[in-house]
Amino acid sequence: MQQVDSDDVRIERLGPVGRIVLDRPRALNAITLGMVERIHAALEEWRDAGLRAVVVESASDRAFCAGGDIRRVRESSLAGRHDESLRFFETEYAVNALLGSYPVPVVALVGGVCMGGGMGLSVHGTFVVVSPEASFAMPETKIGFFPDVGGSHFLPRLPGHTGRYLGLTGARIGAADALALGLATHACSAADLARLPELIAGYDGPLEQLLRELAPSEPGPAGDLAAVRPELEWVFSAPGLDGISARLARLVADGGAAAAWAATTRAALESASPYSLAVTDRLLVEGRGRSLEECLRAELTTAAEMIRSADFVEGVRAVLVDKDHAPRWSSPVPE
Repeated sequence: MQQVDSDDVRIERLGPVGRIVLDRPRALNAITLGMVERIHAALEEWRDAGLRAVVVESASDRAFCAGGDIRRVRESSLAGRHDESLRFFETEYAVNALLGSYPVPVVALVGGVCMGGGMGLSVHGTFVVVSPEASFAMPETKIGFFPDVGGSHFLPRLPGHTGRYLGLTGARIGAADALALGLATHACSAADLARLPELIAGYDGPLEQLLRELAPSEPGPAGDLAAVRPELEWVFSAPGLDGISARLARLVADGGAAAAWAATTRAALESASPYSLAVTDRLLVEGRGRSLEECLRAELTTAAEMIRSADFVEGVRAVLVDKDHAPRWSSPVPE
């Protein structure tokens, strides 16, 4: 097995399988510029190498990837090094686009946390295989940013209005909901997830067949969203953010079975940056008619604006630096 070592990401070949192993466990595999540069170079090198598959995985069972290293982006913004931040986003989005059009199957192995940039490394490929411990979220509105890495492409294409719900609130969902919504394609045990690269390397048949063979014999319980799906669809089909808020308030006042969910959801929206919510809602609407590449170009333009905003600097401070979770939002809401 050929291997190129790095402190943060390992690029390996296991026979006919290329392996991208995220290995920054203390930071929950938060991705840096150096990591996405190495991933992009590996994908370009392997494009015509005749591989059976490329596997994206984590060296830790705690997290697949908790997102981009946004703390570093904030530090660059505070220092006025915006070009450095844009280089990170440009390279990260180039990786997302490459995964979405790769000539051989890309298999993401997700056990543990998968958020933000981690979803950009997983959902654009051919297969997303989850263990029962997997969870997914796009929590960017909580830090004065927006669901990027192609979020404006894949979120509007989820069933009903679930993508709008996930993108605006940053809600975290488990493996069952991810499978039901199509963010994940297959499930298996944590033990099988760990040995999948070797299984793929030694398997001669279609990968889809192998992944089906590893699926649990009995379906697991439904995800948490199943119980509130009718209410979710009603709330997030509302025209405008004010309409969403009004419908949530009505559910809370009614005190029915979905009242607790509505209260939690309303609190999530009220704690998010109003600037980020407005930008996110616009991008999700526009993304319905755009290709992945078009969405990523629009997101890059938006990222260049938002990393200069007061809300981004403040949101990252409150959530990731000081961790007081008490941001003071001040960026004007776009019309």
